[in-house]
Amino acid sequence: MNAPLTQSYSRGATTTPLIEQTIGDFYDAMTGRQPDRDALISRHEGRRLTYRQLQIEANQLASALLRLGLVPGDRVGIWSHNNVPWVLMQIATAKVGLILVNINPAYRVAELEYALNKVDCKALVTMPRFKTSDYLGMIRELAPELARARPGTLAAQRLPHLRTVVWIDQPGQGQDEPGALRFSDLLASGDPGDDRVGQIQRTLKATDPVNIQFTSGTTGFPKGATLTHRNILNNGFFIGECMRLTSADRLCIPVPLYHCFGMVLGNLACLTHGAAIVYPNDSFDPLSVLETVQAEKCTGLHGVPTMFIAELQHPRFKEFDFSTLRTGIMAGSPCPIEVMKRVVGDMHLSEMTIAYGMTETSPVSCQSDASTPFDKRITTVGRVQPHLEVKIVDPESGATARPNVPGELCTRGYSVMHGYWDDEAKTREVIDAENWMHTGDLATMDAEGYVNIVGRIKDMVIRGGENVYPREIEEFLYRHPKVQDVQVVGVPDSKYGEELCAWVIVKPGQSLTEDELRAFCQGQIAHYKVPRYIRFIDAFPTTITGKIQKFRIREIMKEELRVQEEKTA
Repeated sequence: MNAPLTQSYSRGATTTPLIEQTIGDFYDAMTGRQPDRDALISRHEGRRLTYRQLQIEANQLASALLRLGLVPGDRVGIWSHNNVPWVLMQIATAKVGLILVNINPAYRVAELEYALNKVDCKALVTMPRFKTSDYLGMIRELAPELARARPGTLAAQRLPHLRTVVWIDQPGQGQDEPGALRFSDLLASGDPGDDRVGQIQRTLKATDPVNIQFTSGTTGFPKGATLTHRNILNNGFFIGECMRLTSADRLCIPVPLYHCFGMVLGNLACLTHGAAIVYPNDSFDPLSVLETVQAEKCTGLHGVPTMFIAELQHPRFKEFDFSTLRTGIMAGSPCPIEVMKRVVGDMHLSEMTIAYGMTETSPVSCQSDASTPFDKRITTVGRVQPHLEVKIVDPESGATARPNVPGELCTRGYSVMHGYWDDEAKTREVIDAENWMHTGDLATMDAEGYVNIVGRIKDMVIRGGENVYPREIEEFLYRHPKVQDVQVVGVPDSKYGEELCAWVIVKPGQSLTEDELRAFCQGQIAHYKVPRYIRFIDAFPTTITGKIQKFRIREIMKEELRVQEEKTA
């Protein structure tokens, strides 16, 4: 038993050494050990690839990318939901030193223009369209020159660095797209035995950048977090270790690949353990997840809390067999304790883990594992990952906090990003002189080293001089038997500075009033923690990954309260 901590600082174990290989080398070694095991199952595409088959196609694609004239260090964008071409791009670019740029499928014209130009993308692989989004249409709006260009020779005024646009086609899919290459034709142009692929792969270092992921940019333009092979390969490995993944596991991944959750906690956690990646669909659909878990006998399942809530609440939930499930990760936003209990109890996820991180740290800094006591597994984000350090500091003084005292969570170690692409100033704002990454998250650490996220520094509500942490109030309100989901934010108030507002989703078939919910709070939590404003709604504003946008809730409420004030003035 370790001695209780006297400060909120903890260092991870170092017994298992860090991986110092590149992604390509590690994948090739894994393939050599188990060439015939399932590597990738994409249900919506009807495709199944073994480790050897995936390796051959990735090598072929790497060769094709080189034949486009791309050279190590060039940036190549991927703008797509989950599919086989996404994984092929992830492995192929890593093998020949190209930097894969993940572009959010929710981006529209201005955001796409900014992202492509920020990192000087030379090639872009994209879905042609999805539901109401016309991706090729948006590219043509930015680059009308595409219609007259030969594939690979684009010269567009607004996208001066982009030369090649590739669209992901389906077998037998109709007409060509002027100026753009089909993905199937690009792949066919490569040679899986191309010597140049191996030659370049041997020159690469684990510390080379391999991936750029844009942060959400809720305050200003998105920043391109630049990650290395060493960053994300090790993070994927240690994430999989917490899940006790082996080559016998089959992980259902309904979270998007453009985000670290899908790409690292999903793909790389599997590929570093010889497990099978399983995609239930191109984007999240709760029924396809339930069907896939049963059909593919999945042993693991990932998701953000809103995804698990949607699965648990699905009217056909009880029809499906979850007996093969064992592990998975709930992350992306704070996990409601009651939801975690149901996931463990009703979905057979006895070894479900919680992970905490951010894009800039590859992403996971803390995670629970199968040996974490159940009460800690449902109330904390676990302890520091191997080879990393975390500490909680006073946001004003920078002094390390005492155990259980809230402060800003900082992390240091192999996982901290290479930096923001072409933005040294912004990098230095978040990574200090001692290489600590300042996350902006409010957290506590107990005497055993377990970390609890209590909110964002910007989310903390100061009501009449009292610091109020919305997460605490959300956890309390979740206990109400009629509450399905809840989010608490601060809104401006002339008397107290800020007041609390709760947005509540009521369980199907139930009804709930403001008075009932306030009565539930009386005598249970301090009076200043009882929300002044309560709104019952059907859904929260979310990002494409399912992250709830609290800033939008605040904006909507500020507008509503302003209108009310004007009416009473």
